[in-house]
Amino acid sequence: MDVFEKYNLNRVINASGKMTILGVSKVSDGVVLDQKIGGQSFFEMSDLIEKTGAYIAEKLGTENATIVSSASAGIAQSIAALIGEGDHYHLMHPYSDKFTKREIILPKGHNVNYGTSVELMIQQGGGVVVEAGYANECHPEQVEMLINEKTAALFYVKSHHTVQKSMLSIEEMVSIAKKHQLPLVLDAAAEEDLVKYYQQGVDLAIYSGGKAIEGPSSGLVIGKDPYIGWIQLQSKGLGRSMKIGKENILGLTRAIEEYLTYGSESGQSMIERLEPFIEQLNAIDDVVATIVQDGAGRDIYRAKVDLNNLEFSAFDMIAALKKGSPSVYTREYQANNGIIEFDIRSVNKDEMDEIVKKFNHIIEENK
Repeated sequence: MDVFEKYNLNRVINASGKMTILGVSKVSDGVVLDQKIGGQSFFEMSDLIEKTGAYIAEKLGTENATIVSSASAGIAQSIAALIGEGDHYHLMHPYSDKFTKREIILPKGHNVNYGTSVELMIQQGGGVVVEAGYANECHPEQVEMLINEKTAALFYVKSHHTVQKSMLSIEEMVSIAKKHQLPLVLDAAAEEDLVKYYQQGVDLAIYSGGKAIEGPSSGLVIGKDPYIGWIQLQSKGLGRSMKIGKENILGLTRAIEEYLTYGSESGQSMIERLEPFIEQLNAIDDVVATIVQDGAGRDIYRAKVDLNNLEFSAFDMIAALKKGSPSVYTREYQANNGIIEFDIRSVNKDEMDEIVKKFNHIIEENK
């Protein structure tokens, strides 16, 4: 009996992307092997964290790195580290009034909901969110005018979730941080380039271990000292409730090695795999399917399906696709415009055929 039968679970076709609600990614046999070794061995945990971090930093060409339990934990612990600056009293009293430099400035259009809010993770670390500019606009001067003696750091989010237009660039944010001698934290959870932003001058860059890297549930923070050391110190404070297991530390380290060696699927490969899928969808009456690139400019291509010619809504289609087994999850961000998208990075040809079959069946049922 497999786990689906044992626990009466739906089989899931993940066409929504590397999403936390579905367990993010599949891991390789090599990663599983290192997780097994980790799970069946003992380590001095501080030693394991420091040395795997140093090993990853050497591979990436960065000053230092550390593994945490998730990108969200990386945000909270980074903020706590920058407020406490290695102070041992702060470890036990992270919200004490003794520490007055708590303001974290970020563009208003970057304070988004990605499953929880960016604001909540900053607050969990003890930060006070200060939004610069407007929801649809943020220029360098709008950030600079908010800097004062209470500013602890600047924060930037690189994600398709954020507003893309009329926003200052990472390079401009780096320039402001250097001018005012402030650390800059970048939430790059789903980004694919592990060194680009560090090389641009970001002080701490936070990645999800389970997204582009395709590791186990984990997070990675790369950056400069003493900041990384301060984050590691948080294991004795705020980070205690966010600790990561030894098996996932070794699993992520292996996943990073494999990622640096083999990379991820190219956009061209995605386009080639999408083309027959798009053709099948367009063969269905009143459905218009096209290939589109990721909204944040990443080398990711998806199937965009316009359902506005149908008599039922995109929301109805999304709900119907989730029913039964296999349950098909799609990208729902444009459902209010009558559009759904299929991300096929974790979907094989047989599963794409199943999606088309179920899609067609739903339409026939609703005629």
